[in-house]
Amino acid sequence: MRVVIQRVSQAYVEIDQQRKAEIGLGLLILLGIEHQDSKEDADWICAKLAKLRVFADAKGQMNIDIQTVEGDFIVVSQFTLHASTKKGNRPSYIRAARPEQAVPLYEYFIQKLKDISGRKVFTGEFGAHMHVGLVNDGPVTIIIDSAIKE
Repeated sequence: MRVVIQRVSQAYVEIDQQRKAEIGLGLLILLGIEHQDSKEDADWICAKLAKLRVFADAKGQMNIDIQTVEGDFIVVSQFTLHASTKKGNRPSYIRAARPEQAVPLYEYFIQKLKDISGRKVFTGEFGAHMHVGLVNDGPVTIIIDSAIKE
């Protein structure tokens, strides 16, 4: 499981020109699920996200978590995070989980993140064509991969 985390001062998701989700201060999470991922991967990443200290304290240091700043999350499914460009110029998505596996894990991830963080978690729509807008604050962009666990 791989996530790209962006600290935002605002973010939104639109589907068919309709605003589906919107937050102010918080984290935009792009979530990629591979076929070998499990609930344990989701548990590990959600625990990291709930305590990730990427918001500035009074000294301007990234030392505060999302609960302290009372921020929110937007989670957007993103199978393209597992693109392989090893051969040719057209990415391969063979490592990405099929919807029958990915949808339940995506839903589990969202609920787990709500439960662990105590914050609001807004979402896009799995499999939909979405427009994602954001103001990356910093910029701060972090990648976490449960297969690497660094």
